[in-house]
Amino acid sequence: MADDAHDTETDGEYGGAGALGAMDAETARHPQPMYRALREGSPVFEAGGHVIVTRRRDVDQVLRHPEVFSSGMSAVDLQNVRPLIPLQIDPPRHRDFRRLLDPLLAPQKMNRHADDIAGIVNDRIDDFGDATEIDFVTQFSASFPSEVFLALFGLPYDELPRFHQLKDGIIRPDRVVGKPLGHPDVTAHQKATAQGIYDYFDTLLATRRPTGDDLLSAFLAAEVDGERLTQEDILDICFLFLIAGLDTVSASLDCFFGFLAEHPEHRRRVVDEPGDIPRYVEELLRWETPVMAVARVALSDTEIDGCPVHAGQQVMSLIGAANTDDDEFPDADDVDFDRDVNRHLAFGGGVHRCLGSHLARLELRTALREWHRRIPEYAVADGAELDYTPGVRSLETFPMVLAAPASPR
Repeated sequence: MADDAHDTETDGEYGGAGALGAMDAETARHPQPMYRALREGSPVFEAGGHVIVTRRRDVDQVLRHPEVFSSGMSAVDLQNVRPLIPLQIDPPRHRDFRRLLDPLLAPQKMNRHADDIAGIVNDRIDDFGDATEIDFVTQFSASFPSEVFLALFGLPYDELPRFHQLKDGIIRPDRVVGKPLGHPDVTAHQKATAQGIYDYFDTLLATRRPTGDDLLSAFLAAEVDGERLTQEDILDICFLFLIAGLDTVSASLDCFFGFLAEHPEHRRRVVDEPGDIPRYVEELLRWETPVMAVARVALSDTEIDGCPVHAGQQVMSLIGAANTDDDEFPDADDVDFDRDVNRHLAFGGGVHRCLGSHLARLELRTALREWHRRIPEYAVADGAELDYTPGVRSLETFPMVLAAPASPR
């Protein structure tokens, strides 16, 4: 979610999963104590060849200086053959792409889809029928943002399985293949999936015209000062939209509903005060920070708070740690739905701040509002534990018990 996942979440970050992959289940479930221990004990340190940064002021230094800490292709390898736009493009060229793309995902443009997004939420809830036990992941969080993506791009619902296959083949190829990251079979599968993404959108673009009302048509029509996107530009944008737009919102929903299921006092406020849901979303983004870290690569020898950083070295900014730093957030370890100032970094920071943050916020706010209007009481099923993946904190399964069947629309 960060373009700093995800967002849409789309100028989003997928660095960090490798460096954080050894995290135990309890830490992935509740990483905040780890964040505090690192900030207080080793705020900047080297591990496995990476420099890890944990304090807000140091994370800001990394994210706000792309001339020193690059977001280019060497920061995150997703087997793409060209830089993903705008994530892996640094200034000054980055500004040109943002001038073209920012207006297409501005709040007023995204808000036009509010009713359709609410309809998708309610359709998924309708599918629960009279059930009082569901799997939140397979029946809601995995499909909802993907359906929004399909709607925005003017694609049919039956493309959903293909998009999940493409997304998982890039982000979680080890799970798909059943072998560890780095294994030749996993790398080969990820490369083949990347080529499949290019081929899919290349074929799709051949049938689209700039006169349509979907987002792909908008990419074809976008123009600033006579400059337009090339076909390769649009392919590189779509690649990023696919992997970020379909994953970071799902992960955010897993984190949000996992927290609310275990904290009924906070859930009750979401139910009783729907007008304040935008503020609650910001606090949950801060506290849960679904994308734990973002990656940069040093362009020259430098240092962060006295820790040497060498040219070509990857720097991992733990935005989850920055989001729970007492120097930035009073009572940072409290989930405070009344927090007025909330400068969290869940969508990243600096010039690469998430391009799709407005869409992501709309999806999250709508999901919380419509869900809690119809399903006010729920809990994690007895005996179940929520096992979050490190890096991007998502769930494979979330057994959930509903106090009663969903109420009618």
